[in-house]
Amino acid sequence: MRKSILFLAFAMIALVSCNGGYQKAADGTLYIKYTNKGGPKIKAGDFVSMNVIVKTDLDSLIDNTFLKGTPRLMILPKPIFNGDVFSALRLMAEGDSLSVKMSDDSIFKKTTRPAGFKGKFVIYNIKVEKVIPKGTMTGQALQEKAMAYVKGLADVIKNAEPAKINNYIADKKMKATKTDSGLYYRVDKKGTGPLVAVNDTAVVVYVGSLFNGKIFDTNILEKAQSAKIFNPKREYLPIGIPVQPLKAIAGWIQGLQLLNKGAIATFIIPSKLAYGNNGNGVIPPYSPLVYQIEVVDIIHPAKAIKK
Repeated sequence: MRKSILFLAFAMIALVSCNGGYQKAADGTLYIKYTNKGGPKIKAGDFVSMNVIVKTDLDSLIDNTFLKGTPRLMILPKPIFNGDVFSALRLMAEGDSLSVKMSDDSIFKKTTRPAGFKGKFVIYNIKVEKVIPKGTMTGQALQEKAMAYVKGLADVIKNAEPAKINNYIADKKMKATKTDSGLYYRVDKKGTGPLVAVNDTAVVVYVGSLFNGKIFDTNILEKAQSAKIFNPKREYLPIGIPVQPLKAIAGWIQGLQLLNKGAIATFIIPSKLAYGNNGNGVIPPYSPLVYQIEVVDIIHPAKAIKK
């Protein structure tokens, strides 16, 4: 099902790229409508849940909520300028899909153009998943309905996580071992000496990624550069992780104690041992994580440098 959704999403982009057959609304909005369910149009003040793929006209990806697994949620504001994405949403109803094309001059007229942005247009491919009309409801009543909907979405994602992990492991043909806590690990290279223990500091290099392959964190320079997450203010060197509660996510604290110096391993960490229902930055709520970790050294408490 997920693959078919993604196929439809990228097919939408292909159609835009191939024929460029945009219509022009009365307010100047350039759009192509793919699906028209014929329902009541979205109005300012309505709650909207939608999946969005954002690209430039040069096919540079800016955002893709399909891959993130969490839709965008908003109370629809009034348009900022004619032809913006909020204008396009007023042409849509629940279940509709549409592409809207905006010039970069309009978008960045009052904001700073992002570094490295290339292209003359930004294209939003939108699929409206849910609309809760405000109608005569008070703001509080609308908020309560929206929160109930969001909780339902979260419950679906949470309940799907075990199968998601199992499918990932099966697809990758991983021979992973599952611990009692739900952590999966695979030792890719055995180390030597005693295992990391509680209160040790494990000095590691690592790569953290989501199930879609997107790297969200690493202390390896080449990996950061290739994933386009390089931070010039950061040192890309092995880092010491204190093996103590609250010093790192639980999945790391548990997993590091399975390794010794020189070991290389892959951890599949369920969200309950990572960032749970809150997520963290680019990590969506209830996201299992993949870490590739090498233990380059172990510092025991007696040898730790006192500050």
